[in-house]
Amino acid sequence: MKKSRNCIAVSGGGTGGHIIPLLAVIEELNKIWDGKIIWIGSASPMDRLILDFGGIKYYRIPAGKLRRYFSFKNITDAVKIIMGIIVSFIILLKEKPQLLFSKGGYVSVPPVLAASLLRIPSITHESDIDPGLATRINARFSEKILISTEETAKYFGESLSKKLIVTGNPVRSSILHGSRERGKKNLPCSGDRKILFVMGGSQGAHYINTLIESIAEDLSKKYCIIHQTGIKDFRPGRLKNYYTMKYINEELPDILAASDLVICRAGANTLWELSACKKASVLIPLPLSGSRGDQIRNAEIFKKAHAAVVLDQDNLTSKKLLEIITNLLDNEDKLIVMRKNAGKLFKEDSARLIAEIILRNIQINGE
Repeated sequence: MKKSRNCIAVSGGGTGGHIIPLLAVIEELNKIWDGKIIWIGSASPMDRLILDFGGIKYYRIPAGKLRRYFSFKNITDAVKIIMGIIVSFIILLKEKPQLLFSKGGYVSVPPVLAASLLRIPSITHESDIDPGLATRINARFSEKILISTEETAKYFGESLSKKLIVTGNPVRSSILHGSRERGKKNLPCSGDRKILFVMGGSQGAHYINTLIESIAEDLSKKYCIIHQTGIKDFRPGRLKNYYTMKYINEELPDILAASDLVICRAGANTLWELSACKKASVLIPLPLSGSRGDQIRNAEIFKKAHAAVVLDQDNLTSKKLLEIITNLLDNEDKLIVMRKNAGKLFKEDSARLIAEIILRNIQINGE
């Protein structure tokens, strides 16, 4: 299946939720294919994490956000989108990839549109339960639409139904090989304490950070807290058994493996990593006031499966959160059930399946 002459373009970025699954797919492509891979992304700080990954050639394009509401930024962002299409067109014309794989997000729309103009086939993947605006646009120009769950299919019209393939959500292989022993050994926790991991995502989660900081003293008396705050909210932890980190990357698999309970938002990538690691969690999805509601719908899947406790941010207090955390960490039987249910949601070999679909479509279009 190896073709050294070929080139695949991938696109996505802006947040870890789009970048990390793409890295998982590339990791699998590199195992079964020796062609060239190029990445078309933005100039955001998060995207720069890609530059050292596997020698992939990285192209930055102007990227404007897609909004469904009025904003004066729509004017300047419309110009960025047009420029993004033009720059993507030039990149694709130069590199001549056999296929473009997009992982959603506003960064991916210009490359998909440019690929359509050049008659380069596209495949797009959606991690969330319901597709965002970028995926809805990309889907119209893609040969295949890859989705994480069967439930996602209902969000696409009849005309697109034949393009749909349920693949699950790609998860990095490193996540699956974390060591609880290694994680506990490297964490500066005193005694044999239960470990609470607060994960704010690649950009942090200010509301969750504020709640945890207000109850950190109470929690640290009984448990060990590892708190990923993000860069903006980072402050060194000054309590014993309460440790803050700006961003966790290479240590994440071991920290997840060592954790007894995880508190986080409900971004799709985070949830599928929790599922892959069979972790009990407390989910605090972004409310409708700050999102399109995708995290609420993502969290509902885990709630229905009894794999997580889901809390409404608008009605959550620090006292209530402290009570829920304590009740869970002090009830090992409950945690065991939640872990098992989380693991049942995970679809194994998703990244491998997506890589094989990409290569199969290259072969079909090359005939």
